[in-house]
Amino acid sequence: MGLGGISVWQLLIILVIVVLVFGTKRLKGIGSDLGSAVKGFRSAMTDGESEKQEEEPKKLEETGAQRVAEGEAAPKDKEKEKL
Repeated sequence: MGLGGISVWQLLIILVIVVLVFGTKRLKGIGSDLGSAVKGFRSAMTDGESEKQEEEPKKLEETGAQRVAEGEAAPKDKEKEKL
């Protein structure tokens, strides 16, 4: 018995049929294309996460700088004025 009722021999027979139908060169090409697609996806995900992490502090700095430039008081100053 193998995986979920499929024996190792059945998997080998399926593998042989796939190789006969597609050929080893075509399977190698499909595998390399799939690998490069996964690699590109992973690098895009890590680039997106690093850009997102870099943008958040900049947004906070910009909003604080904009308030000062526009003459608005900081939130802490507004709370002191109320007291």
